[in-house]
Amino acid sequence: MPPYELANRLVIGIASSALFDLAEADTVFREQGEEPYRAYQEEHLDDTLSKGVAFPFIRRLLSLNDLSSPDDPLVEVIVLSRNDPDTGLRVMRSIESHGLAISRAMFMQGRSPYRFMPALNMSLFLSANETDVREAVALGLPAGRVLGPAAAEDIEDQDLRIAFDFDGVLADDSSEQVFQSGGIEGFRSHEIMNAATPHDPGPLRDFLASLNRLQRREEEQRTQNPDYKIRVRVSLVTARNAPAHERAVRSLKGWGVTVNDAFFLGGIDKSAIMQVLKPHIFFDDQVSHLAGTSRSTPSVHVPFGKINEGPAPAGG
Repeated sequence: MPPYELANRLVIGIASSALFDLAEADTVFREQGEEPYRAYQEEHLDDTLSKGVAFPFIRRLLSLNDLSSPDDPLVEVIVLSRNDPDTGLRVMRSIESHGLAISRAMFMQGRSPYRFMPALNMSLFLSANETDVREAVALGLPAGRVLGPAAAEDIEDQDLRIAFDFDGVLADDSSEQVFQSGGIEGFRSHEIMNAATPHDPGPLRDFLASLNRLQRREEEQRTQNPDYKIRVRVSLVTARNAPAHERAVRSLKGWGVTVNDAFFLGGIDKSAIMQVLKPHIFFDDQVSHLAGTSRSTPSVHVPFGKINEGPAPAGG
């Protein structure tokens, strides 16, 4: 049998802490230690874990595999876990119980497996572990920390809505650094002067490119079947406004990627937009923005760039 190739698929790495609500088990681990934690997981082996922050996003992403044959899926999700194989059994049983098409996993007792991301062609790693995510991003890997409670999921709704901030997420943080040092006027002047020069890509540019490939497959499906309903919708939600919007639009075009919607908010609270847009996941590089959005929207902090330098927050 030839090896299973990942090169042409959208591959996501997911920690069990992002996929499921592990608050109760984590409390046992922190307060009682490893052996009581192992005993707790063994005792609750058949108790299905509740959905976590990233569950609706992952479920909808996997549902897009109906656009391909079962033996050649477009999307592959692989569990990357700090659990050992024994304590990871409950995670795999919960995956099966929830009907998620996830069959591949890496369990590394007490160590994060993010170092294997390049070997697995991953364009995103999601975890609730602040340290793991920061270390991955420091190595140039596309990773984010999930925030907030698990959102209630409407399982009748099969759409997948994804929202991105621009600077420090899709683009590098060079303009953000200009804003931090030169203020809003310095930032605007810099962006007007460089409007025709695309930004260098940020950590999630390639993830957006992979989503665009899924969207093209959807368009092909609609060409063959006019009744097919497009499911994936991608939005840009940024604090930029005119005239700084132009460089963002030109950068996307220069990279060969697209979004369906763009919100140039100029400082308007992003959480107000999120409550209407209702994305299943939102990526931003600034915790201050996510403090509001994560109350109602599954949110992901991408700790990229100068604004995120320094030690991880306590309790992360």
